[in-house]
Amino acid sequence: MAFVFNFPDVGEGIHEGTVVEWLVAEGDVVAEDQPLLKVETDKAVVELPSPKTGTVLKIHFAAGDLIHVGDALIVIGDAGESVPDSGKGTTALPQGSDAVSAPEVEVADQLATAVATGSRRPLATPKTRALAREMGVDLSKVSGTGSGGRITDDDVERAARGEVSLTPPASVPAAVEIPANVTITADGPVERVSLTHLRKVIAGAMRSSKQISAHVTHVEEADATALMAAYRDLKPQIEAEHDIKFSVLPFFIKALVECLKDFPMFNASVDEEAGEMVLKKYYNIGIAVDTPQGLIVPVIKDADSKDMIQLARQVADIAGRARERKLGLDELRGGTCTITNIGPLGGVFATPIINQPELAILGLHKIEQRPVVRDGQIVIRDMMYLSISFDHRWIDGAQGARFMTQFARLISNPNLLMARL
Repeated sequence: MAFVFNFPDVGEGIHEGTVVEWLVAEGDVVAEDQPLLKVETDKAVVELPSPKTGTVLKIHFAAGDLIHVGDALIVIGDAGESVPDSGKGTTALPQGSDAVSAPEVEVADQLATAVATGSRRPLATPKTRALAREMGVDLSKVSGTGSGGRITDDDVERAARGEVSLTPPASVPAAVEIPANVTITADGPVERVSLTHLRKVIAGAMRSSKQISAHVTHVEEADATALMAAYRDLKPQIEAEHDIKFSVLPFFIKALVECLKDFPMFNASVDEEAGEMVLKKYYNIGIAVDTPQGLIVPVIKDADSKDMIQLARQVADIAGRARERKLGLDELRGGTCTITNIGPLGGVFATPIINQPELAILGLHKIEQRPVVRDGQIVIRDMMYLSISFDHRWIDGAQGARFMTQFARLISNPNLLMARL
């Protein structure tokens, strides 16, 4: 009996997504747990597996289409069986068909990562790759004619017959071609690039935050000389003993947690309907990660209970998986305060936008040697700017100043920070 596979609820608060790629085609025989398609949601790219074995009778959406939870995505049944009239974009199932909910899904997006990072791995579905292996075709030498340069079955068959131009080797520059999506206007050539679902989500979140919160940013300066000296002493030993990349970020995470304990309104949200400020007694620190696809904020849960080694390991892990779009949905929610480290990118300081429903976001900026006056003498110190953006509706400016003064004090005196841990 044919059944309709609807777009499941892949995580709390997610109501829609965009089809990134179909991994099967109509007529294909699929096995249980075989990946069917990739969907980009507000949080991540998820791969949806087939709940059952059968033949693909109907695919309702194409790559790039927007889908909503409950939409009929695909019909699977026996070969030659009539397709139930489930209706594209409807949640109702025909009488007698089986409603199927997806099992727990794993976040994965190797294709999107390959495209964004410039990987030379050819773009092709598993079915096309299998065909290429059968026909002895090297996909790395085939120019794809499908969407986004994807190699199709026809490309493979033509390559096997010697009827298709091969991709030139890397050492031979390919002919310059005008992209198909470049048009000529009265002012000159323009290129239209489709906005990804993630970019639209980021845009909506940024606009919403600025509309909701009364943003104000307080900037403070800190002398990080002692901190950097301690970091340089610890880094070789920690990396050798624990086989991890040790950055200075764990120091800032620990300092932030200590300040949040002293100023709990910065580790809070507001329930306006109840007229209450919700002070969080746990410390889940969001880490803003710059990825090729856009800004992603994974969360380090219970940061107060982790030591420097654990924080360093987790920061490296979540940042790497964020760039590969392989984070679990639970790793992208539940934050209480966020850190954005803009320092490596340059600039003097920035005014970061609050990650709703949080009330504050901390900006870290570059550490550089600057001349400063100490005890009447001009000396060279490792200096940095720090910024905190907060919601002025609920947090007064004086509290923002006190918070940053305390934070700068802990950064300038790492022994004081260590004494509190």
